[in-house]
Amino acid sequence: MHETTMSTATQSAPAAARSLEPLFRPRSVAVIGASRDRGSIGGAIFHNLISHGFHGPVYPVNPRATTVQSVAAYEDITAVPGPVDLALIVVPAPHVAAALEGCARKGVKAAVVISAGFRETGEQGREAEQRLAEIARRAGMRLVGPNCLGVVNTESGVRLDATFAPTFPPAGPVAFSSQSGALGLAILEYAAQLHIGISQFVSIGNKADVSGNDLLEFWEQDPGTRIVLLYLESFGNPRRFTRIARRVARVKPIVAVKSGRTRAGQRAASSHTGSIAGADAAVEALCRQSGVIRTDTMEELFDIAMLLANQPVPRGARVGIVTNAGGPGIMASDACETHGLEVPVLAAPTLEALRAFLPAEASVRNPVDMIASATPASFERGVAAVLGDPNVDALLVLYVPPIVTTPLEVAEAIVRGVAQATQQAVARGEPPKPVLSCFMGTHGVREGLRTLHAGHIPSYAFPEPAAIALSRAVAHGRWLAGEEGRFVSVSADDAAATQVLRRAGERGGGWLAPDEVSALLEAAELPQPALRTATSEDQAVAAAEAIGWPVVVKLDAAAITHKSDVGGVALDVRHADEVRAAWRTMHDKLAALGRERDMRGVLVQPLVREGVDLILGMTRDATFGPLVMVGLGGTMVEVLKDVAFRVAPLTDRDAAEMLRELRSAPLLDGWRGAPAVDVPAVERAILSLAQLAERHPEILEMELNPLRALPAGAGVLALDTRVRVAPAPRTE
Repeated sequence: MHETTMSTATQSAPAAARSLEPLFRPRSVAVIGASRDRGSIGGAIFHNLISHGFHGPVYPVNPRATTVQSVAAYEDITAVPGPVDLALIVVPAPHVAAALEGCARKGVKAAVVISAGFRETGEQGREAEQRLAEIARRAGMRLVGPNCLGVVNTESGVRLDATFAPTFPPAGPVAFSSQSGALGLAILEYAAQLHIGISQFVSIGNKADVSGNDLLEFWEQDPGTRIVLLYLESFGNPRRFTRIARRVARVKPIVAVKSGRTRAGQRAASSHTGSIAGADAAVEALCRQSGVIRTDTMEELFDIAMLLANQPVPRGARVGIVTNAGGPGIMASDACETHGLEVPVLAAPTLEALRAFLPAEASVRNPVDMIASATPASFERGVAAVLGDPNVDALLVLYVPPIVTTPLEVAEAIVRGVAQATQQAVARGEPPKPVLSCFMGTHGVREGLRTLHAGHIPSYAFPEPAAIALSRAVAHGRWLAGEEGRFVSVSADDAAATQVLRRAGERGGGWLAPDEVSALLEAAELPQPALRTATSEDQAVAAAEAIGWPVVVKLDAAAITHKSDVGGVALDVRHADEVRAAWRTMHDKLAALGRERDMRGVLVQPLVREGVDLILGMTRDATFGPLVMVGLGGTMVEVLKDVAFRVAPLTDRDAAEMLRELRSAPLLDGWRGAPAVDVPAVERAILSLAQLAERHPEILEMELNPLRALPAGAGVLALDTRVRVAPAPRTE
């Protein structure tokens, strides 16, 4: 293997990201389609720009009005006396192109097309949308939309609310991109309810120009943004997303919800890899290797945003729990361990410190139950003691208001305890630890929550969402702590591989013959055992004698995808009679199925006893490209589904992490006296397959099952391989 000269995150954001400055920080804004009617979209957008304090002139453009909401209106944008940085277009779809042409003549630098009626309506709308993109491109103008909610920037020197949403969110460090305008309305309202401060919000709609990738690059450089949230419905350029996200996620967490986990009408895949790689596998793989924190729901996304926008990323999975009620403490412990967190034993000095002020009835074990009589002072001292424990990486504080309750005082005490422990940690040269709270119930809690928010301590209604958010943050911390990963070039004979694939494509593609498979594996430097083909019983016997006993006899039939399904594999064959018996058995089974003509002969190879059987495969996704899979191999792969996926290209870290994600990973290290396998050789094989798929797009599916991982130092062997290729492109 040869390392490439570039790591995964060494490129800086391109100048294209700077072109979004007029979108987020315009000096002036025009609303084309501004309306006197506050209940209309054009009226609501114009009102929001004025009422939320945009720091610049706002020009209403309406050919049928002299004033709009007490502001002098203009018949056309070219009539606006001053320069216009940003134009919001809210006119019927048939008139949008003309309005955008006017923006181009005016020298507008960015435009947001709120109007719908484009790609989402069919082919005619798609063509109209393409025209908008061409107009913007010719003018050097960035374009958001069409079919979107708009743009928000809460920055104190900007105060831009270029949306028709009824809620202007509080300012803060969270940037949000949504592909759904309707969902954007709920997002802004929910963020305000949870006191999640938004730096910028963009509803990108149909993504005719500005994409989520562009926004990631912009927010990477934005000093007011510390965390990025994404609601995704599709990936325009997955490869670019991976490259950007790998870089951005190292400095600013990226949290994403991707809708469309299923795909109706998914093609019936013929290989194990294709059948296991469902519609969502590529998305999940892309997020894992890019460091993106993926959530299942919007609620989880906001739960994690509350944590990461206010608290540091945890450096470990050990959680201290402090509560005034035993039941919630047990719930929290169960939730933490269910989601991969630890509830450790506290250090002896911590136990002594807790016993010094808690009553005898209290439990100082983790979770620390201070019982219902706990006072605000108890919370302050308990929080400080447990947060400072060397066995704790994060703290979860639970409070259930008793009949006589002081939630405000308890919240203030928690904030003081956290501040005390944090100051002591800084004095010791230690990093701060994240703190989460859970104020359960409704009686008198609201005032306490406001205090917690002011102290940047996220609060959850129940322990379960807090534990889930913390577990996702811990996983992100592990990703950050790992090596960055390098793209590597694996030794291969590309010319030989091209020759094999070209010949197969010229005959119409399909599954490669055994000799073609062998040639392709050799070109990719993927080791395989000696293999001989036989078209008769006598040839099969001769092949076995030449190889040496014992052997494996396999059916050679291009139309049979899985040999074992038709009895097409005979193991541990020890003499000529067994070879002949295996031939006849395979022949007779195919004859019984009416598929006798499918049998071209058999393949004979030596029996390999040692090692662990894996499956290594790839399938080509129409959107994401080569999707590489590794897992526990054999005939049960589709039942057990102990597999891991990544989207090519892969780094050396990707290959290593794929193996460690498997539930069967302990088998690789040796299990119950078995020798450890050659893990570096398996990783090389993963990278070889990924590189082969990257360089040769005509490979549609490829599967090594089993790929035998031999004992340490002995390498790997592809014991059975199938490859399907595309036909050569037609030439007129």
